[in-house]
Amino acid sequence: MTNVNGAVGRSPVVRVSADVTAASGDRVFSAARDAVNSLPVVRTGPSGISELEPLVLATEGGETGIFASPDPSTVRDLVAEFESDGLPTKEADAVVEHDPETESLPVPADGPLSVGRRHALGPCGWVDPLDPSECALASTERDAGAVADLGLLGRGRGDASADDPVDEAWERARETDGDPVVVVNANETDDRPRADRTLLAGTPMSVFDGAAAVAEYVDAGDVIVYLNESDTELQRHIRQAVEAAEAELSTAIQIVAGPDEYRAGAPTAALEAMEGADRIEPRIQPPTPAEYGLHGRPTVVHTPRTFAQVRRALSEPGAFNADDADPGTRLVTVTGDVDTPATVELASTNSLTDVRDAVQMDGSFKMACVGGVFGGITADLDVPPTAQALDAAHLGTNGVVELLSDGHCVVADAGQRAKFASTANSGRCVPGREGTKQLTELLREVYQGSLRTDDIRELGRVMRRTSNCRIGAHAPRPVMTAMDEFELEFRAHADGRCPSGTCEEKL
Repeated sequence: MTNVNGAVGRSPVVRVSADVTAASGDRVFSAARDAVNSLPVVRTGPSGISELEPLVLATEGGETGIFASPDPSTVRDLVAEFESDGLPTKEADAVVEHDPETESLPVPADGPLSVGRRHALGPCGWVDPLDPSECALASTERDAGAVADLGLLGRGRGDASADDPVDEAWERARETDGDPVVVVNANETDDRPRADRTLLAGTPMSVFDGAAAVAEYVDAGDVIVYLNESDTELQRHIRQAVEAAEAELSTAIQIVAGPDEYRAGAPTAALEAMEGADRIEPRIQPPTPAEYGLHGRPTVVHTPRTFAQVRRALSEPGAFNADDADPGTRLVTVTGDVDTPATVELASTNSLTDVRDAVQMDGSFKMACVGGVFGGITADLDVPPTAQALDAAHLGTNGVVELLSDGHCVVADAGQRAKFASTANSGRCVPGREGTKQLTELLREVYQGSLRTDDIRELGRVMRRTSNCRIGAHAPRPVMTAMDEFELEFRAHADGRCPSGTCEEKL
């Protein structure tokens, strides 16, 4: 029985890809490991495509057989055959030829793994996430100064530079007196956006590398990875990864767990949580975190998605075009009325319609909410995944496409999101505290025969302009976009009829 660290460049080798919390992945890995005498078996992280996992990848030379979701007995048979007779290509769901030294999961010609690109996601499911040698760490040789002029935008709601150029925060942190610190914000209680977790579980070294490079650039003495307190398995996994990478990185990495509250994932609320504040709420800005952040220190706050882009820009010079309005790629989780979620990576030349090929949908497509719980509702996914295109289409940029079937009522869905905003906000600003309640009440009145469209739109405009928190600013978006696209359904509800036939209870 053999289990080794390191898979890249090894041949032959068997990889078992699954999330760190997946018991099925543990069972399949154990079955594969126990069935062989000398064949290396490596436990890798998630690939991003839940439907295929646990995913078994059998590699010999420049050829990999892909086996989707095999049971343990099947795995025992195929790895035994692999060890005795060579690569079992006939039983494989797909066979891919590739460079024997590839550091990225080989992609078949079709199927969910073929959707979009695999750049930041490339190592996920392919490399040993706890082996720093698999990532070819770059931060020990150069800092993020080479990225500063590329125009890279922050990714995700937990990023203090979300949809803004990251170099602006970096320069402020460099110029501000004090001891800078870098925060990897991965505290997310909503299960819709899964890209950050996929990166931390599948290629944590890439995230560490990007964060350490930024720390080097802003002269920060430490990096903090901020996680959910209930996600103990991911905490354990990251702790192991930090210990493995300690000698390779130029910056110390700490792990801090924060409350399992939606609001605690916002950038400045995260700082409050890490400082031990009794009440978790976003800070009034300015000053920005880069000027006055954790314990008053200049603080750079990015998501794992952003740091993975930094790392790619460093390790692949010339891969990003500084003339692009939104350089790099965007990771998108496809969820909703689907059999299993999938996280894919899209370039600016892709369209959101491409994500439909990554999942099996339950029912006929009616609409999508793009951008997370407070994303925009639309029936048209023919939109590039760039920040500018999504904003122009009044959609969100938090890396989620929630596919909703014709069994969904658009009025109820918009109302549920407004109701969540009324309970999840911090209560610090009036638009967030009172505006979300008023928005929920206006939607409740629709069921009572009163559709006050002008009042809803005016309230939404005021909340967007005046909210201190992102919850208050973004809460009107699902309602406003739903009304724009499905106004007839709102009017039908005011007349006492639900076109989808699903509304039996009021908000």
